[in-house]
Amino acid sequence: MTNAAAQQMTRRRGTIAAFGSGAPLIREVLPPSMTVAPPPREVFIQGVTLDGKTFRPSDWAERLAGAMSCFRPGGMRPGIGAHIGYSPLCVPTVINGVKCVIVNEELRRLEPMAWDFVMNFARDNNLQVADACLLPDQPAGKSGA
Repeated sequence: MTNAAAQQMTRRRGTIAAFGSGAPLIREVLPPSMTVAPPPREVFIQGVTLDGKTFRPSDWAERLAGAMSCFRPGGMRPGIGAHIGYSPLCVPTVINGVKCVIVNEELRRLEPMAWDFVMNFARDNNLQVADACLLPDQPAGKSGA
């Protein structure tokens, strides 16, 4: 069977096959209503400079996340205590003993100037920045093998 004939048969079944050297790469084709957008990525701003020094002041992560606390999906919430708490798009945390701020890329879509502010903060202070994915802790009793 020729590559063109194989591609034609594969298309009729709802997949696309890419031919070349080695095994074919097959990918399901979903209708537009069923396609899933990739989840927004997260950027980790680490409290360590490019020189390897700990960034000061020690509460920098809380200050930065506090400045971004009003940028929330759906906007600010009204009422008492609405100002308390961080935005889920910009959260301070400690990873392996290093203070970090996890910035969700959704902030870029929601408010580009806020995204630029956070990224410029990291650049201007020579902080290490990494694209990553924070994995949830495993439940007690489970071990990763």
